Amino acid sequence: MMAASSPDSDLGSIECFQNYTAPEVFVQGLAGQINQQDVEAIIRAQKQMLQRFEKTNEMLSNCNALSATRFALAQKEFKKHTALLVDMKKDLDNIFRRIRTIKTKLSNQYPSAFSAAQEAVFKEEEEDEEATSASKDQTSSDSAENDDAKRASVSGESGHSSKSERVEDMEQSSDGSRADTERRMKKTASSSSDSSSSAKLSSSSSFDN
Repeated sequence: MMAASSPDSDLGSIECFQNYTAPEVFVQGLAGQINQQDVEAIIRAQKQMLQRFEKTNEMLSNCNALSATRFALAQKEFKKHTALLVDMKKDLDNIFRRIRTIKTKLSNQYPSAFSAAQEAVFKEEEEDEEATSASKDQTSSDSAENDDAKRASVSGESGHSSKSERVEDMEQSSDGSRADTERRMKKTASSSSDSSSSAKLSSSSSFDN
């Protein structure tokens, strides 16, 4: 049996909480209900997660800095290349314009020679096109011949196998016919021996009589 609480003890417990406010007393009561080891484990896990997050943030910041520097270098090079291409386009436009002016001057001064030169250029272009088409046709014909050769080799192998099978069938049939003839000869020999034995018996019986 537990001893009953005296009013003096209740007064002492009340006096010890007189220096605290009601929320502080409530918080202390809750703190007494919580396991301190679990709280410490939670705090350690949070610290570890914080360290990992800090490391990842540092790595991401370094990656961003490197990507920014390399992007700046690539942008500079890209601008240089675009400027070079623009200059080349301008030069080519100037060259083609000069060629057109020269052609017009030559066609006005020497029309017959200019027309003959154009025809020669057209003929050369046609010959080049014919040569390229002939080379393409030759390559296609070579590939077709190779395909035909492969098919012929396959058909030859199949024909050889069919011939060998036919020869085996003929040999088997000849062996069977030989066996049949040997059986017939044996039957005829046995029948002749039986007839001769019967004749001997009949002759012996007549002699006895």
